[in-house]
Amino acid sequence: MLSENKLPKNCQKKARFRFLRKGIFIVVLLLVACFVTPVIAQTNNFPLETFPLFNLDFANTTTKAAIAIDDQEIFQVSRTEQLTASERAEKINAALKIAIASSQQLDITIQQRNKLPVIYLNDRHLLTIINDDLVDDNSSEQQAEIWADKLEEAIKEARLARNPQEIQERAILAVIVFLVAIALDKLIRLLRYYSLIKAFSKLLPGTKLDNLEPHKLKFLLKLRLILARVILWFTTIYWISDLFPASRHWRNVLINFFSGSFSVSLFSLGDRAYSLFDLLILAALFWGLFIATQTITTFLRTKILHQMRMNRSSQEVISIIVKYGLIVLGTIILLQIWGVNLSSLAILGSALGVGIGFGLQDITKNFASGLVLLFERSVQIGDFIEVNGNRGIVEKIQARSIVLKTLDRVSIVVPNSRLLADDVINWNHENPISRFALPVGVAYSCNPEIVKEILLQGAKEHQEVLDYPQPQVFFTGFGESSLDFNLMIWINEPSRQAVIKSELYFKIERLLREHTMEIPFPQRDLYLRGSVPLGLSPELETAFKRWLNDSTSQVSENGNK
Repeated sequence: MLSENKLPKNCQKKARFRFLRKGIFIVVLLLVACFVTPVIAQTNNFPLETFPLFNLDFANTTTKAAIAIDDQEIFQVSRTEQLTASERAEKINAALKIAIASSQQLDITIQQRNKLPVIYLNDRHLLTIINDDLVDDNSSEQQAEIWADKLEEAIKEARLARNPQEIQERAILAVIVFLVAIALDKLIRLLRYYSLIKAFSKLLPGTKLDNLEPHKLKFLLKLRLILARVILWFTTIYWISDLFPASRHWRNVLINFFSGSFSVSLFSLGDRAYSLFDLLILAALFWGLFIATQTITTFLRTKILHQMRMNRSSQEVISIIVKYGLIVLGTIILLQIWGVNLSSLAILGSALGVGIGFGLQDITKNFASGLVLLFERSVQIGDFIEVNGNRGIVEKIQARSIVLKTLDRVSIVVPNSRLLADDVINWNHENPISRFALPVGVAYSCNPEIVKEILLQGAKEHQEVLDYPQPQVFFTGFGESSLDFNLMIWINEPSRQAVIKSELYFKIERLLREHTMEIPFPQRDLYLRGSVPLGLSPELETAFKRWLNDSTSQVSENGNK
């Protein structure tokens, strides 16, 4: 994989532009959510409640009530001196249901009674237009004519929807739309693995496009395809359910149920009540805050701090401090904008503080240890350390732990508190140059001076062994079967200790063989004092004598022959 510096300049510019555009989009989206959705949350009004198609709950309306046929609102009426708006709408809707079920020819007329226009349905009083019913500066007569036309059109549509032939035609249309939705859904699923033309060729067999290869999608594109499928099926089901009165009724019942479930108050904090919808919006805002914080810190580390020629450890320290500072500041701002009085959380915070002190003491201890490590910088990213018998390179320093990548390429997560409580060997601390010893043993017949020259020669021939400080050879003593030496060398890459040690042993063994130097192995002499009693069982003695006699007889027979 090419590094960023090896990429073409135009590719670097495009990548930076996409990164900057993504960051600006997320920040703008977060700002819009902060200043728009809290207004909805503070007024405690869910948008679906004011949406006219679904606002069919007559008991909850006081000044206005909906006149609806087959769960489709026609207009709204006001209260009178004798009836509330909901009672008046209930009587009108009952009369409309009777008219729809009747086979009588539809007759809607307007007559004047007590200087007010009255709408009659099949010579029966339906409703009287009062001043509170007027909309858009219409006169009573104009409002009556408008409502009479709407009623006539709605009743005819309701009767047509109950016609068996119309039901059959709409059912066929619903099946066609459903099949088209299935085809589009399959096309969208194919777009996850193929280009658009290739997907069409897979959807419509017979088209050969062998020159087009499958392409891999990024996460955002996959997310868009999933969102497209959700929108496709939601639109399809919504449209098909709108074709039939019964399905339309149950659809609206479900929508009203879920909208009511989302908007009902779950708990109160201070003088503010919170619903499930409020919590979902608040969770979305926090998710946007984390994404924006991650984008800002990534941009700060990879663009600004990298251009300032800071080392990797300093970049990580600054980015982590900025990240958690932005999260804390953003959390306070979000809660204030959302309408949460932080003073009301004082008692809850004190109670949680006691629980956190006991239940999360390890996490708190590790977090505090992580801050100490960041500021103390005794362990930094890229250091080769040994802790609890595990050797590896520090890959990440997080708030709770560090990630140690061993020489076997295995990641070990070490809590930060271990680095402060236990002994940690850091070969890169302040200076990566370190020394280690290679023990070598030779036979007693070898000349120690020649052995010293051989060991120094092997060290000097290795490219990764430093010339200064110079390698040294120490005669450590007389072993049981060998003369023991220690070759002390200096290197500036501690993580390659095992590799360098192995290469030096290969070279030293070759040089010793060239100079006919013997590498001994332990030898033991065994002396037995006194007589050792050896007894055989009678059965074993009898078998041994039988075998001895048979062997003697066989030798005699061979000699005679």
